[in-house]
Amino acid sequence: MSNDAVTLTTEPVVKRDRRAAEFWYYFSENKGAVLGLIVFALLVVIALLASVLAPHAPSAQYRDAILVPPLWLEGGRSAYPLGTDAVGRDILSRLIYGAQYSLFIGVVVTTIALVGGIVIGVIAGYARGWVDTVIMRVMDIILAFPSLLLALVLVAVLGPGLTNAMIAIALVLQPHFVRLTRAAVMAEKSKDYVTAARVAGAGHFRLMFKTILPNCMAPLIVQATLSFSNAILDAAALGFLGMGAQPPTPEWGTMLAEAREFILRAWWVVTFPGLAILITVLAINLVGDGLRDALDPKLKRS
Repeated sequence: MSNDAVTLTTEPVVKRDRRAAEFWYYFSENKGAVLGLIVFALLVVIALLASVLAPHAPSAQYRDAILVPPLWLEGGRSAYPLGTDAVGRDILSRLIYGAQYSLFIGVVVTTIALVGGIVIGVIAGYARGWVDTVIMRVMDIILAFPSLLLALVLVAVLGPGLTNAMIAIALVLQPHFVRLTRAAVMAEKSKDYVTAARVAGAGHFRLMFKTILPNCMAPLIVQATLSFSNAILDAAALGFLGMGAQPPTPEWGTMLAEAREFILRAWWVVTFPGLAILITVLAINLVGDGLRDALDPKLKRS
């Protein structure tokens, strides 16, 4: 193999490594984003190893240990480090298994909203005309309703349950991806490389999804990260209202709903699920801020 061939082969790898190093440089400058990434990675590990880390089964009830306080309070037991709930279930174990549900909800909802939003947004931004008008007016109607209220209505129509709650939240979040994708496609559509691809004979499908879309992904990745945290929050809210995951599922919002009547005499039953939601959403939002700084060239310092 000639030296020129070797050079051509290694150039893409070098450029890819350089881009990765540049991305990490700008991302790591945001210390909050790095901290959020560490916390999020820890949550993923906890969710994957829930069956190993949890000291008890999430639905196991111990009738001799009802509303046991955390270990460091008087009356606490080492078998239940964060205490137990009103039916004797270990709160720590339910929180650990709850991480699986929250991350699963975030991944499924964000994937549905992202994929659907990209397809609809690319079509609207590329086709323009009456197609764009119809799509955007529908998106405006969806955005005119408070997101949680609209999700509640959709779940009421579909029926309570985790699956229906995820579908409803995905539909509520989709307009944000549609609008963002449409704006990015409209900005890229008139550029020279798109014109060159069109002159070279590229069809509409190739122009939309092979030529234009890859150059629109940076803001969509940031939006997906923020939507991930919104999905977890909305799912917890629906669970709290009894329209999401149903008992005895160890979902954090459902745990809060079950503990409402004990908030004054057993604060730990409410506090720890709330802290789990707070820490998870905060960590994901911090990662989203770091991704925005790393992916948006306008924010990079020279």
